[in-house]
Amino acid sequence: MLKIGKYNTLRVARNVDFGAYLQDADGNEVLLPSRYIVHPLQPGDDIEVFVYKDSEGRPICTTEHPFAQVGEFAYLQVNDVNQTGAFLDWGIMKDLLVPFREQTIKLSRGMVVLVYVYLDDATKRVVASAKIDKFLGNTYPRYRLGSQVKALVYKRTDLGYKAIVDDLFHGMIYENELFAPLEIGEAITAYVKQVRDDGKIDLVLSGGNDGRVDALKERILERLANEPEGFLPISDSAAPETVRATFQCSKKDFKKAIGHLYRERRIVIADGGIRLVKE
Repeated sequence: MLKIGKYNTLRVARNVDFGAYLQDADGNEVLLPSRYIVHPLQPGDDIEVFVYKDSEGRPICTTEHPFAQVGEFAYLQVNDVNQTGAFLDWGIMKDLLVPFREQTIKLSRGMVVLVYVYLDDATKRVVASAKIDKFLGNTYPRYRLGSQVKALVYKRTDLGYKAIVDDLFHGMIYENELFAPLEIGEAITAYVKQVRDDGKIDLVLSGGNDGRVDALKERILERLANEPEGFLPISDSAAPETVRATFQCSKKDFKKAIGHLYRERRIVIADGGIRLVKE
């Protein structure tokens, strides 16, 4: 059946003066208006389109790409407000409605708001909600340590940054594990550090401890290779601030990295610093 608010791959059933009728596997038809047809379509052709409902509640499709489909979060700008609610720029010809009951603050034209896009059970139309918490954490996450996820940064706190993980879960990226600030609204790749008992997820921006340490080892070796006599006056006794300023890492990771390099006989630990072993 047609998936409203999502991308569908449909087959061309027939062409008409005002577009083409596309058909799903169950024989349901939906119109693709002629303004979206760039190249001639022939009956039997398959085409990927986005399906939504028009102002009269009829399914219609487009080859335009919305900023978010059903089941996704996105930051969208308010285009207009009327007695029904706020209408957001959705990236397609039709704006996306946030009903008043789904707003956490009064929205006005020009504001940018984080919303969840969903299919309203009563009307079967695509709408949005700014009440994001009710759409997060409704199932327990089943991730392994180091699993790669997509994260949408949406709030800064005293501890760090809150993020939405895979459009499903609450996540946290801790300030003391970052070496550059994040931007609110930034979509990033992150890795699972821990799934807490409450279902919230601690994230890091590199692929677990091994990935961080391996990358740091290479940075240390590159830095030593560019230093006079291959010596750098920094060791495992250096202040955390010095380590952070030099290698943009925690002291814990730095100690791990130079420990690995020492055991691999690629560096020696000298008085007051580390020295590259010449091959």
